[in-house]
Amino acid sequence: MARYFIRLSYDGSNYHGWQIQDNARSVQGEINKALSTIIGEETTCTGCGRTDAGVHATEFYAHFDLPACLPDGQVNQQAGANRISAPASDFIYKLNGCLPRDIAISNLYDVPEQANSRFDAVFRSYSYHIITRKDVFAGAFAHFHYKKLNMEVMNRCSKVLLEHTDFSCFSRSNTQTKTNNCDIIGVEWLESEGKLEFRISANRFLRGMVRAIVGTLLEVGEGKTSESDFAKILESKNRTKAGSSVPAQGLFLSKVVYPNGYFGFGSGERGDG
Repeated sequence: MARYFIRLSYDGSNYHGWQIQDNARSVQGEINKALSTIIGEETTCTGCGRTDAGVHATEFYAHFDLPACLPDGQVNQQAGANRISAPASDFIYKLNGCLPRDIAISNLYDVPEQANSRFDAVFRSYSYHIITRKDVFAGAFAHFHYKKLNMEVMNRCSKVLLEHTDFSCFSRSNTQTKTNNCDIIGVEWLESEGKLEFRISANRFLRGMVRAIVGTLLEVGEGKTSESDFAKILESKNRTKAGSSVPAQGLFLSKVVYPNGYFGFGSGERGDG
């Protein structure tokens, strides 16, 4: 078997999340259909993670397998009497042609057979976008929050997240995860001309975690929740103590990092080299 990674981005507005499911449109489902059309037999891909309904990705990876190793960076598949043989750039072009306009493939990588887009990722980064002034264009990809916010206290509370590993208070219930521990390695708020961006990086994220963190920090910024209360929320490990989750349209999976040299580039950690 030969394994390949694809790098992609997508607008999640019209999808019920990444993961394929019954009676709902998913990003994974659309890619599976496109791969199967091009390769000539049923093909499925595995993603680097799962995004919820309405969440977007500016950088996402998925892997899929073909029956035989392909030489010289070419995609080459025998399917009955039909043979598909093309340079990687042509394969990407054909794949994009089979996909809806809100999903785009940007690169293809030939990787070792044991490579896994989900389990081999070192860390992932999310960003959440907020606008403080009504904007008919940006509003499709950001949450409109009109109340005045204290950014200084929001940043201070954000840094408290680095001191914890158990984030049960920000996780959805009944997720069947073995642990709610995450190692957050970076977090910050950025502000520029009526736009706010929350950035967070960790080795893993829980279901609904980022949106719950942002919602709680907004309550801190409004003065509804004090800094001491925020610390108590973390210690409580109780989702009912934290704030409401913010809407999905402002959330982006923005970066996925793999071990150095993972894609064959000696100096680059990411798939773009």
